[in-house]
Amino acid sequence: MDTFYTIEEKYLQAVEERYYGEMPKSLQLLNDIIQTDPLYARAHYQLGLIYYYNMADYQTAGYHLKLCAELEPQFPDAYIPYLQLLVFLNMAAQAGAVSQKALQVPGVDHAAVYKQLGLLAEKSGNWTQASGMFRKALLAASNKKQVDNLEESLERIALKVKSTRGYTYSLAE
Repeated sequence: MDTFYTIEEKYLQAVEERYYGEMPKSLQLLNDIIQTDPLYARAHYQLGLIYYYNMADYQTAGYHLKLCAELEPQFPDAYIPYLQLLVFLNMAAQAGAVSQKALQVPGVDHAAVYKQLGLLAEKSGNWTQASGMFRKALLAASNKKQVDNLEESLERIALKVKSTRGYTYSLAE
C-alpha cells in the first residue's frame, strides 16, 4: 500500500494514475484529497477532467471545473476544458462569462477561447459572429496545427454561408 505524506504527493500520484489510464485509483486519490481539503482547486480540476472526458458525466464535470475556476481564478488550465464543456452543452450565457474571465488570466490560450466562442456561434447559426471569432482565434494562434484547424473552421463557415444563400433565377431569351 502506498503511503503519502502530503496532499501534494497524493495529488501528483493521482495525476500520474490518470495519465496512465488508472481512473479508479486516480478518482480514489482525488476524492481523498477533497475529503481532507475541500478547497484544493487542482483536485477539482482533475476530477472535472475525468468526469468530462472519461465518464461523460457532464453535470459533475461542470461542478468540479467551475469550482476550480472559483477557488483558484488565476489557474489557467481550468478555463479551456470548462469552456469546452459549456459550449458542448450549448450554455451560451455561462460560456460568455467564463470566456471573459479566461481572457484576463495570464497563461490562458486566447486562440482556444476564441475558437470555443466561434463554435458556440456556429452552433446557433450566427455565421458572421462565428467567422469573426475564428478570425480572432487565427490571429492569436501560436502553432501550425492551430492555424490549420482554424482555417478549416473558416472554410466550414464559408461553406455554410454559401449553402444558406437563396438562389436567383433569371429568364434567358
